[in-house]
Amino acid sequence: MTDLEEIQRRRTFAIISHPDAGKTTLTEKLLLYGGAIHLAGSVKARKTARYAVSDWMEIEKQRGISVTSSVLQFDYAGCRINILDTPGHADFSEDTYRTLMAVDSAVMVIDVAKGVEAQTKKLFKVCSDRGIPIFTFVNKIDHFGKNPFDLMAEIEDVLGIRSCPMNWPIGVNGNYTGIYDRETEMCHLFLKDNTHGVKKLEVISGKIDDEAIKSNLTPEIIESLESDLELLDEAGDPFDEEKVKKGELTPMFFGSAMTNFGVQPFLEKYLQLAPPPEPRKTLEGSISPEDPSFSAFVFKIQANMDPKHHDRVAFMRICSGIFEKGASVLHRQSGKMLRLSQPQQFLATERQTVEKAYPGDIIGIFDTGELGVGDTVCEKKHPVTFIDFPVFPPELFARISPESSMKRKQFLNGVGQLAQEGAIQVYKQPYIMESFIIGAVGQLQFEVMKYRLENEYNVTVNLDLMEYTTARWTEGDVPPEELIGIDNALVVYDRRERPVYLLPNAWQAGWLEQRNPKVKFLESPPVGVAELEGN
Repeated sequence: MTDLEEIQRRRTFAIISHPDAGKTTLTEKLLLYGGAIHLAGSVKARKTARYAVSDWMEIEKQRGISVTSSVLQFDYAGCRINILDTPGHADFSEDTYRTLMAVDSAVMVIDVAKGVEAQTKKLFKVCSDRGIPIFTFVNKIDHFGKNPFDLMAEIEDVLGIRSCPMNWPIGVNGNYTGIYDRETEMCHLFLKDNTHGVKKLEVISGKIDDEAIKSNLTPEIIESLESDLELLDEAGDPFDEEKVKKGELTPMFFGSAMTNFGVQPFLEKYLQLAPPPEPRKTLEGSISPEDPSFSAFVFKIQANMDPKHHDRVAFMRICSGIFEKGASVLHRQSGKMLRLSQPQQFLATERQTVEKAYPGDIIGIFDTGELGVGDTVCEKKHPVTFIDFPVFPPELFARISPESSMKRKQFLNGVGQLAQEGAIQVYKQPYIMESFIIGAVGQLQFEVMKYRLENEYNVTVNLDLMEYTTARWTEGDVPPEELIGIDNALVVYDRRERPVYLLPNAWQAGWLEQRNPKVKFLESPPVGVAELEGN
């Protein structure tokens, strides 16, 4: 293949949803049908005694939730697929938002019974604001749920986007037996088995008037299907590729990830419709995937993918140029040259060394602490800077310390490595060495950090919640002695040694701003252009 053909066959996407809509299960089944795994684990069905491949952390296996974005790569139908399975839990929104910076499209999973839920709305807005095309998979249609037409109306009313069903469920609400492909006019009836979704389902396919189809459906179901299809053809939106690209129309699919119902038709149609790598905005303009100069950005840092070695992997999205193993690149944030050694691609914890990678690919680089989330690497003679990373101000704060002073070294190492992943922010207090203040967006982040320190670093910790809810930075990093009225603030310092003022509530923050009218207060740490001055 030519380099251009390699780029065009990439499909890099995230799967987003509200917790429990079935996102991780769908990811697992795409791997099953893509041939990347032979038996699927199930997050809920413990009868299989297996776990989802994309949930590789022990805490994820125990709770049946995703708390970290997984990177999964495989080939199918001539495409090189990069799936980013994201946490659905609201406490890990930040990890999800960063992951969405690295994709070219997104699959939105909706529970047929619950419809559009709160976290789905937030994630949809991020995709919409960034112009990411969205494909909808209505999940759990083997359970009683909302009428498909009502779901279409809800998606338009709540999310402001029209939908175009690419297929349609066959059967009665809660007892669907197949799907009808509107483009090919083929019925696919799924034969249920007792494997709990571990293996692929057998399928009977044919036209609506084929004897094999008619013998498996009642006349009432066929009549209902024909009536629905007629209504869709007359009143529904036709498929429009340009509208999908602009985020004005979402192709809609129906199925059940748990039972493998409709998964393969969705995967095959999605790969036909989903966009290949797109141009990326940079501080200097825009860069095309076809540009021969290499560029990439780090969207995720993950510590301890191999707990035995306490390794640290920086995941980066290649945006332009061809990556080759051992390449020396410019790290824009520090101005240093780095050698990208031991590049790897992943199927959860399984790794494969990469000799060459193309725009759209996600690669993991072993990192010693030089790279950070949002950082750019590029060729020295063609410097570019990717800058549009969201930064979330923490809303919860806690003091964390080791139970035993004998474990101080492991504690410092663990806190430092986990903080670099970006889910938790760590602050220091002057003259206090035995503990840190940590900030997070949600309570579950604290629980996960405590669990990981104890299980990955063998450190038992004390974690005490604090009564602060608001953090403020200042433009120009104004030192505390120059501010008036900081009696109610706890002064701490972030990882870049910038002063941070923690306050009990937003009202107190407003009062502090009124007392210091010449100082500009910031709700999140300054990032972007200012960080690159002098490099």
